[in-house]
Amino acid sequence: MGSYAVCRSVLKKFEKTIYISHKLVYNYGQEQRRFFRNTAVPLFYSKLFYEVIVMENLGYYNGKYDLIENMSVPMLDRVCWFGDGVYDATYAHNHKIFDLKAHLDRFYNSAKLLKVNIPIGRKELEALLAELVLKVDDGDQFVYMQVTRGSGLRNHIFTEDMQGNLWITLTPCPVADTYKPIDVITYEDKRFHYCNCKTLNLIPSCLAASAAAEAGCSEAIFHRGDIVTECAHSNVSIFKDGKVISHPLDDTVLPGTARIRLLAFAEKLGYGVDEREYTLDELMNADEVIVHSTGSFCIPVKTVDGKPVGGKAPEMLKKIQDALVADFEAQCKAD
Repeated sequence: MGSYAVCRSVLKKFEKTIYISHKLVYNYGQEQRRFFRNTAVPLFYSKLFYEVIVMENLGYYNGKYDLIENMSVPMLDRVCWFGDGVYDATYAHNHKIFDLKAHLDRFYNSAKLLKVNIPIGRKELEALLAELVLKVDDGDQFVYMQVTRGSGLRNHIFTEDMQGNLWITLTPCPVADTYKPIDVITYEDKRFHYCNCKTLNLIPSCLAASAAAEAGCSEAIFHRGDIVTECAHSNVSIFKDGKVISHPLDDTVLPGTARIRLLAFAEKLGYGVDEREYTLDELMNADEVIVHSTGSFCIPVKTVDGKPVGGKAPEMLKKIQDALVADFEAQCKAD
């Protein structure tokens, strides 16, 4: 057995004892990096200490990564001037990224619709995300990626060949309890008509989410006039007479990955699916009101603006919830 293998084997036995806290581990790793840069230590020892570093969280920007709180972003990034970019997000469980194909589909499509150039190929990004997720100690993570249009002095006009800036953040976070009902409010939808793109311009959503929090609620349901669209950071659907009714995909709603899974599993279980506009009155009189996102799957709503709703199709709800949870666990099954 070579020196590298021996050292690695020994450290693997003791690393949990030696490295007590995540922060100490990371700081030790940082000191070790500086030591290796200034001494003629063989490469395999350097590689060894890189491998035993454990991180509490991770921030990545154009090829560099560190703890998020140690990262910085250049002022010339167009995100600072215009919020000019798109993002996507999912979760990891057991260090495995959930429903990644669907999220990358939407990420690259959002960028294409807004003519933003992602500076990395899809397969390369998929491999990068899988690699970075393993560097964070907690196996349950919120996996966030965004690309901004590029960098330069403030100018509304951009060139089509501008190189995008890639951001990734990984933070410890489990998915929500999909079986726990929530309270919500309604909120007038004043967003512009690029809701089908996952852009960084989220001020209306922040206002709505904050209004919900102030009311002691978990989410805000948007409506344009009398028509329900989606939520501040989720999609929303209703159950009625054995059907799942969801707003059709257009430029007023996000093509949610959880929406895709919800409708697919509803059909698989024998329930009807109706993609059409529905009103606030239909929302209030639905058999069930469901909020769904990647991290929440299929959460029932118990009150809207303080008025009780839903609770009339518990069997249908439970079957769909169980199917979605089982799919999540299967995709993220530990090795």
